[in-house]
Amino acid sequence: MMDPLEFWTLCNANGILLTREQMETFERFHDELIYWNEKVNLISRKDIDNIWIRHFMHSLSIVKADIIQSKSTCLDVGCGGGFPGIPVGIARLDLSVTMVDSIAKKMKLTAMFADHTGQRNFKTIVSRMEDIAKDKSQQQRYDHIIARAVAPIISLIQWTKPLLKKDGSYILLKGGDLTSEILEAQQAFPSLIIKEYPINWIGVNWFTTEEKKIIHCYFQP
Repeated sequence: MMDPLEFWTLCNANGILLTREQMETFERFHDELIYWNEKVNLISRKDIDNIWIRHFMHSLSIVKADIIQSKSTCLDVGCGGGFPGIPVGIARLDLSVTMVDSIAKKMKLTAMFADHTGQRNFKTIVSRMEDIAKDKSQQQRYDHIIARAVAPIISLIQWTKPLLKKDGSYILLKGGDLTSEILEAQQAFPSLIIKEYPINWIGVNWFTTEEKKIIHCYFQP
């Protein structure tokens, strides 16, 4: 079981430099997540002792990959309890992070978690992604669309393509053998470039043993 000091030390060792204020924000999020998870199922109960690695570090793999430009706008699709959006937004204060999920009771808590960070770079929306993409009044376009194990690549793109800027990209947290899933997406979108990066953290083996990966997708100009 990891503690906050070990988390902070490992983040530093892996190039993610967190201030004391950011660490206090992560600790508060951690404690609130444990408390509210007893009432609303936000994460698997078997993960309660592993939040620092399996939820915070996993989400921060997007930051570690260093593929989000400064002051980008990000849309977190199917964020559940705020993953990966809240950890990414805590670590990257320059980003604007909008989180979307269709389950209202989860999003009520996610909105509370985001509000309790004291940061103004978060926004939450209760909706199905397909509905937002069809609603022209809500069609802000984003630099990056991020998601964690929500749906196949092809489905995510079909739902959200109208919301992605012309030069934007998808940054997806996935695991296992994705060969057929990637092929399916490339067949459906011939101009789609997909890059697969294994997640490796110095000092943490879980991401390697679980075959966790970042999938970076963007369209050829």
